[in-house]
Amino acid sequence: MTSLSSVDTAPQHTRGPAPKLDHPIDMKAVIVFLTIIGCGLLFAAYNVHNDVETTGTIVKSAAPFLLLGVALVIALGFEFVNGFHDTANAVATVIYTRSLPAQLAVVWSGFFNFLGVLTSTGAVAFGIVSLLPVELILQVGSDAGFAMVFAMLIAAIIWNLGTWWLGLPASSSHTLIGSIIGVGIANALMRGRDGTSGVDWGKATEIGYALLLSPLVGFVCSALLLLAFKALIKNKDLFKEPKNDQPPPPWIRGLLVLTCTGVSFAHGSNDGQKGMGLIMLILIGTVPTAYALNRAVPAHHVETFITTSNAAAKVVDAKASGYDVIGNPRPAVTAYIAQHELNEGTYPSLAALIQDISKQVKTYGSLSKVPADQVSNTRNDMYLASEAIRVLSKDKASDLSASDVKTLTAYKKELDLSTKFIPIWVKICVALALGLGTMIGWKRIVVTVGEKIGKEHLNYGQGAAAELVAMGTIFAADNFGLPVSTTHVLSSGIAGTMAANGSGLQLATLRNIVMAWVLTLPCAIALSASLYWIFRHIF
Repeated sequence: MTSLSSVDTAPQHTRGPAPKLDHPIDMKAVIVFLTIIGCGLLFAAYNVHNDVETTGTIVKSAAPFLLLGVALVIALGFEFVNGFHDTANAVATVIYTRSLPAQLAVVWSGFFNFLGVLTSTGAVAFGIVSLLPVELILQVGSDAGFAMVFAMLIAAIIWNLGTWWLGLPASSSHTLIGSIIGVGIANALMRGRDGTSGVDWGKATEIGYALLLSPLVGFVCSALLLLAFKALIKNKDLFKEPKNDQPPPPWIRGLLVLTCTGVSFAHGSNDGQKGMGLIMLILIGTVPTAYALNRAVPAHHVETFITTSNAAAKVVDAKASGYDVIGNPRPAVTAYIAQHELNEGTYPSLAALIQDISKQVKTYGSLSKVPADQVSNTRNDMYLASEAIRVLSKDKASDLSASDVKTLTAYKKELDLSTKFIPIWVKICVALALGLGTMIGWKRIVVTVGEKIGKEHLNYGQGAAAELVAMGTIFAADNFGLPVSTTHVLSSGIAGTMAANGSGLQLATLRNIVMAWVLTLPCAIALSASLYWIFRHIF
């Protein structure tokens, strides 16, 4: 990859002074920072201990908890790296337009990333988990399960650190998804299957389209918005780079701070969830008695569960009419989720599984009373049924009516309430990791975004246009479930505003950024697949 240092030799327009980014290290701030990290880790350890103790589980060995500790540190480390890698999405514009001083900007962004994580729903967390090979999720406590989690997280951290070191604004989301695909391919090949069978290629195709379309959307929309600003706003100083560290007019400064806040909050609410989902997998694998089932669901909720279960059973039984299940129904349901191929065994097997789940819930009376040795089995059955319904609802070959889909979706919500939950302490720990990460190491990518995309420093109008498009894109992506990268949209948006403003583009930098975007998926896939193979042999 061409070094970014080559960018400095490119022809440049006359620049004003860059904003002040370097500040002396304050040892008091460092001590406070490290103290917060230490308190966060102790807080996590205390809550795990408390949750396990509440279930009455007798701890016979410290080994699983040591493994859990390592896994949690790596998972929180991923969110920490994600924080400083993606900070430029929010703060580059306010720093280079002098709307906020650099140190205040990153603290402000970190705080709203923190709030974004705390207020997130968790839907994205389990959406990421559903991309993983179903057989590995069902065996998350096994050697293969831990190899999967470690391979994904370490591969994502390596690629994020590499692109950060080069000052390249790559997408952390696409890095993680590439890592998931790599684990799926490696797992399938190691089981003697075709590598393509371990990947949800429908989702992979969506990601591929997003990689192509996100930069175009950012470039075109930001350029058009800037041109609209220039046509409507007569103050020409808004479209010139800041001089002598003077802040912009109050109204545009407020707009820039608002968009910085919105992007930070949305980034926290979206990206923070990815770490949550993986942490829950780790917890389920190591201490299933405390985390495999949502023991906070009240006992009286069982009646609702049984009602929706019976309704779903009628729908599936009608489709299974004429077929019988001989033996264990789980392999057939697992195969359908993995392969998305409906056959004569799918409906009868799912019907048998739904009946078995209903029988278990009736027998135990509530999730909190499920015996310790049965918790993992009950959770796996619920997860299988939920994922099968998710795939069926989108499968055109299923021939389900709108009423059938509605009934099955209601049952799926009850299953998910029992298995897909995130304790508040997990949210707090991830929020701390992401928020604190935002305040560290931000300079490399911020400099690239603010100085090295165009031949002039970012001006007020460019910052407002690019950030508005980025913020709007995040919220649209959240509402429609689209895998769009804010990093791609913002970086290409700034390039679009530079072109529209006649500021010139530094092609060497753009080439490096595009190369990083193109290489993110294949490199993440190769890294995670290799690490999965290595960890499978180690574990």
